[in-house]
Amino acid sequence: MTISAQVSIYPLRQEHLAPAVKSVQIAFEEHGLAPQVGPMSTTVTGETRAIFDALAEAFAKAAASGQVVMTVTVSNACPVPG
Repeated sequence: MTISAQVSIYPLRQEHLAPAVKSVQIAFEEHGLAPQVGPMSTTVTGETRAIFDALAEAFAKAAASGQVVMTVTVSNACPVPG
């Protein structure tokens, strides 16, 4: 099944925000996905397993740089690029 996810990562108590955000993007790309990074969130579309595997890795990578909060919205009903 194809799903979409909207992901926001919030680095806490970190001087630089970009490394955590970039690590999420890289995790998606390493799973063969094409994330669309926006000013407030990242969206990605793909197969269910790839999305959830990438989300787990993205959180682990972002958390490696310090404390983070990740919010995720997942849908199988949102329009997907075709």
